[in-house]
Amino acid sequence: MNAETALDDAYFDYCPWDFVGRASAGQRAAQDAHQRRLAEAGARLGPRCYVSPAAGVFTDTLRLGTDSYIAGHAYVTGEVTAGDDCTVNPYATVRGRITLGDGVRIGAHSSLLGFNHGFAPDRPVHRQPLTSKGITVGDDVWIGSHVVVLDGVTIGDHCVVGAGAVVTKDLAPWTVAAGNPARPLRDRRAQGGPRRDRPASGDLPGGLSDGLSGNRPGRPSGDLGDAVVRFADRARAQAADLVARCWNPDTGRYADRPGTHATVRAHCDAVEIADLLLGSPPEQFAADEHAARLRALQDPGSGLVPEFAPDGGAGVLPDPAADGWIDDGTAEYHVLAVGYALDLLGSRLAQPVHVVRRMTVSQLLARLKSLPWRTRTWSAGAWVDCWATGAHRNLELGVEDGEPGTLEALFGWLTTRVDPWTGMWGTAGSPAAGRLQLVNGYYRLTRGSYAQFGLDVPYAERVVDTVLAHGRDQRWFAAGRENACNVLDVAHPLWLAGRRGGHRTAEVRAWAEEQLTRALGRWRDGAGFGFGPAGEGGGGPGREPGLQGTEMWLAIVWLLADLVGVADRLAYRPRGVHRPEPARSPGFATPG
Repeated sequence: MNAETALDDAYFDYCPWDFVGRASAGQRAAQDAHQRRLAEAGARLGPRCYVSPAAGVFTDTLRLGTDSYIAGHAYVTGEVTAGDDCTVNPYATVRGRITLGDGVRIGAHSSLLGFNHGFAPDRPVHRQPLTSKGITVGDDVWIGSHVVVLDGVTIGDHCVVGAGAVVTKDLAPWTVAAGNPARPLRDRRAQGGPRRDRPASGDLPGGLSDGLSGNRPGRPSGDLGDAVVRFADRARAQAADLVARCWNPDTGRYADRPGTHATVRAHCDAVEIADLLLGSPPEQFAADEHAARLRALQDPGSGLVPEFAPDGGAGVLPDPAADGWIDDGTAEYHVLAVGYALDLLGSRLAQPVHVVRRMTVSQLLARLKSLPWRTRTWSAGAWVDCWATGAHRNLELGVEDGEPGTLEALFGWLTTRVDPWTGMWGTAGSPAAGRLQLVNGYYRLTRGSYAQFGLDVPYAERVVDTVLAHGRDQRWFAAGRENACNVLDVAHPLWLAGRRGGHRTAEVRAWAEEQLTRALGRWRDGAGFGFGPAGEGGGGPGREPGLQGTEMWLAIVWLLADLVGVADRLAYRPRGVHRPEPARSPGFATPG
């Protein structure tokens, strides 16, 4: 028996996991031809995928990640996307709008039905309209045989669904469920009892434990609202002192925390904190003096603001790139920080952001294409944030772009390149790398573009799905591992994408309540908030309390409190870089 006949073709219909290792050359050629036909119909299949010719695959959209397969006699229709290492076993049905994470196993004879019929009495069922909310399955999920999952359900990461279950409601991550209708049996991580996901009241630091016990996810009690009031009162009483501790009268500048060098951002953070908690500029200067100092920092050639030199003198920017742009991440962020600090002081930049004003449409599109979307999505999003904010500032000054239509070109490019399955830009991550770059890049990109200009983000429900999945990644969000950047970059997209709809609101509220409870306990009397443990690549100023951590966490607390429903009790609302509202009305017009 030769290699060509060692295994019958039908074998792989039922055992597709063996195809990569055991198929003959002829069988591989036949599978390649079958995949080409699928690709001609719009499918996108990753490396080492297998789709049985005996499967009924009639999709409008089909995307399979690496090492995924569809076995024989499966029935797959609609808009189906799957991550890496996903399996649709024999006789399974996957129909409608279905999104699978990485490592999903769908057992034989199971059905994921991402659509529904109406059944009103005024017409026959076969004439009723179809509806589709879609089904979302997280990473590392095992759906046993003969399971039925109904439209609108979300199954969280790491769930196991027992054979024969009928899933009619969302399952939280790590749930082991079974039955008709499916009911949670236990937490997959539990060893002899239910797992406690949130700290008991006695675990909360900072004197905030009283009044927090008994809160249930999705059902904020008055106790949490009371804790928010106590926090805001404490922060307000200490605001002037915590800003003053970071002021160096010898240099006449602010540092993030005592003993560190002065930075432009520290001055801007001091302005934001004082505005937020005191409604006035930091007491070291009058508002017009603060504004004059910040306005004087702008480089006349580029319109950017360099960082102070190590000796405390004026900073110098690097040479511009071929398109005239100056690649300096700190100076790029200063477009945000200085511009919004000046807003709070009743002032504006002294001159336009020239590197934005001079960029042509072709230069902008070339730059967007060259950004590191696949490897460093955060950096790509940060660049968009800077450029769009520079355009906003130029409009504010009444300055036209060098070539008309550049701002429209930005939004056109972004809208046509967003991934409809994640709602984001860049690669969708992997089990090993997670979604950190993807989600953090999304926050920076949308902050400066869609959010700042008052435009709805595309695929808002998919954004919520992606961000919630990331927000449950224990590498970044286990107690004690969170930092301000990572929590902000989940809280803001959940607020932005979810504010006009009701998609998964209970899960969003539960996540926000847990993070809010933890955040309130991080406050250090007389010093404020620390940024938190270093992020990916070592970013951030660290755990020690400082101006950056305080400014960011104050904004995060507001966002989380608003998601929970108690933001009104803080009696403050961010107005600077991390403001929830747009900086201008849609249409790109200069405000009157």
